[in-house]
Amino acid sequence: MNFTGNQRKMYLLALALLIVAIALACTWSLWRKPSSAPSGEASPEPTVGRTGEADSSATPAPDSAVSGAAEAPEATEQTTASTIVYYQDNDGYLVPVMCTVPMEDGIAKATLGMMVKSAENDMQAARLGLRTVLPEGTTIDLDIADGKARIDLSEEVLNLSDAAAEANMVSAVVQTLTEFDTVEEVEFLIGGQKLESLPHGTDISGTFTRGDINLESSEDAAGAEAAQSVTLYFPSEAGTVVVPVTRMVYSSPDINTAVLELTKGPSATGSLENVLPAGCGLIDVTVEDGTAKLNFTKEFADIALNSDGGRMALKALVLTCTQFDGISAVEILVEGEPFDPGEGTLSVPTFANVADTIVYDYIQTQSAMILDE
Repeated sequence: MNFTGNQRKMYLLALALLIVAIALACTWSLWRKPSSAPSGEASPEPTVGRTGEADSSATPAPDSAVSGAAEAPEATEQTTASTIVYYQDNDGYLVPVMCTVPMEDGIAKATLGMMVKSAENDMQAARLGLRTVLPEGTTIDLDIADGKARIDLSEEVLNLSDAAAEANMVSAVVQTLTEFDTVEEVEFLIGGQKLESLPHGTDISGTFTRGDINLESSEDAAGAEAAQSVTLYFPSEAGTVVVPVTRMVYSSPDINTAVLELTKGPSATGSLENVLPAGCGLIDVTVEDGTAKLNFTKEFADIALNSDGGRMALKALVLTCTQFDGISAVEILVEGEPFDPGEGTLSVPTFANVADTIVYDYIQTQSAMILDE
């Protein structure tokens, strides 16, 4: 084959770039090979069994401070792990998201590090339509032993804007740490010191256990002691995530109550979306062989008119139902007749929100909207 001078230069340039690409690929492959864990430390496995996901039998060792660590297992090909990060949306709702992170010792501390405001973390949160909860520059020291996580945050957390931001930060840290099976309670230090409260009055004097998330305010303060809590899931206003909400009820906190509360919709003071279409009522709920059968009025069929075909609303409905022991599947009836909302829409998700899925769903939704225009 004959080349002109310019063609020969382009050919040699392309060949050189190909060689460089192959060399980089080989280097990357060698670099990614995992090494054995240090002797005497347990390989840190994140827990996925407390919030809106399928149970897992894995027992994590989030930090090497846990006493009595088992001997390290033989190295495997696994170089990443799943962990639960708590972000917040633009209206202050805390949102748990399952993220994939590099496998490392001290994964609990690494997880908290993803919640600190920085260019990289904020970009990751923005891809999900969410925001970080810890102020920029916050450093974290963490010690875990005998079921207690003792976390020492630097003094940057004293500069939060208001009491709501303080409460969100505390709740997000507690929820994140108690996702790990080795953590039952959390104690806060600020700058190495034990404080009674944060500048805007948020109490951090005691120890914290896993509690209610996104608790709706109760107008009936007098009857609050008689109320019980139930967790409901609603789609966010942006339609990219589902948000767990704690609502106080004055009846048994079971599946019947939960689905009935979903028909009432989210709090009027919030920005969350309804799960059920306008005018849709609940006829009854029955449970047979682990399947919850939900019978709605004819308006339920309008769920298909949602911009995403009702996918996020159905996901919120399934998560609300399958949080109860013994319920592993959901079926929909409309006026007593079986209703098929579409393939896969009633499957039980691995977790309430998965980072990669959020990004993919957002792209799919936007593409569908563009094509429909």
